[in-house]
Amino acid sequence: MEYRIKRGIRAAAVSIAALMVLAACRGNDPIAPTATSAPSATVAPTATAAPTVNKPDFTKDTYPRIDGSTATIPLSQGIASELLGLSEAEAKAFIKHNTTHNAYVNLMDGKADIIFVTEPSEEELTMAKDKGIELEVVPVVKEAFVFLVNVDNPVDVLTQKQIQDIYQGNTQNWKDVGGPDKEIIAYQRPDNSGSQTLMLSQVMKGLEIAKAPVELKPADMSGLIEVIAAYDNSDKAIGYSVYYYANSMYSKDTIKFVKVDGVEPTNKNISSDAYPYTSAYYAVLRKTEAKDSGARKLLQWILSDEGQKVSEDSGYVPLR
Repeated sequence: MEYRIKRGIRAAAVSIAALMVLAACRGNDPIAPTATSAPSATVAPTATAAPTVNKPDFTKDTYPRIDGSTATIPLSQGIASELLGLSEAEAKAFIKHNTTHNAYVNLMDGKADIIFVTEPSEEELTMAKDKGIELEVVPVVKEAFVFLVNVDNPVDVLTQKQIQDIYQGNTQNWKDVGGPDKEIIAYQRPDNSGSQTLMLSQVMKGLEIAKAPVELKPADMSGLIEVIAAYDNSDKAIGYSVYYYANSMYSKDTIKFVKVDGVEPTNKNISSDAYPYTSAYYAVLRKTEAKDSGARKLLQWILSDEGQKVSEDSGYVPLR
C-alpha cells in the first residue's frame, strides 16, 4: 500500500513515479499523485502506536548492513550498542556511514540492507526508477530543518517568505528583513546532500533557488557551520542544516538558530510540530526486502517503545 507524505518527496519528483504521498510527520495538504509507471518509493505514515516486537537477537556477523547520513551516525551507534552489547568505543568502530547520497547508492547497489537518511532527492528517485527498484521509506525519529546565523547578527526571526526571497536572490540586504545595512551572504549545500534536498522540498517548494558559487556551497555540514561561526564577515552570513547535527553533533557558541515565523526550533516545538520545518529521519530499504530479514526486524524494533527510547537517549526527538 502507498501513502502520502508531508512535504517529504518533492512535488517535481512525483512525476517520475505513481507516488501516493501521505503526511509522515505533519498534516500538510497532500500532493496529487501523477499516474505514470511503477512507483520508485512508498512512504509509510508515522506510527501512532508502538508495535509489540521482541528484541532481535543479532551478532556482528548477522547484523544488517547499515549506512546513512552523517547526522544519523549517533542513532546507528546507539542502536548497535543496545542490540549487540557494544561499548561506545566499540559501536563507533563498528558503525560506518557514507553520507546521504552514497548511502542511497549503496542501498540500490545491494551493498547496504537499510539506511538512515533524509528523504530521497529527485535524482535518487530517478536512479531507483531506472534500476527498477522501489524504495520503502519509513520515518523513525523526528527532525527539523534549521537556519543559522552568527550571534553577531541582530536578526533573530525570519518568515518563511523572507527565507524564500533570500534564497531566490530577491532579498540581498539584511536591512530588508529588519537587520543592518549589510549584504546577505547565503550559503547552500551541494546537490543531493540531505540538507539540500530538504531545502528544496520543505523551504523552496518548487521555487527556483539562486545559483551559488562553489565557495558558498561547503561540501559538508561542518564546513557550513564553520564559515558562519568564524567567517570574517560572519554577521552577513546565513546557512542551513538539520537540527540534530547543528544542536548536538557540531554545535558552536557563535551561531544561533533563526526563529521561523516566530517559532524557535527546540525539542518541544519539533515534537509538537509547532516549528514549521519539522521533518524526520527515515529508515529506507528496498521494497523487496524479505519480511523476516534482519533489516525488517531491526526496523520494527526501532519503532517499538524500547527502540524509540534508545533513539531518544541518543539525542533524537522520538516519533511519539
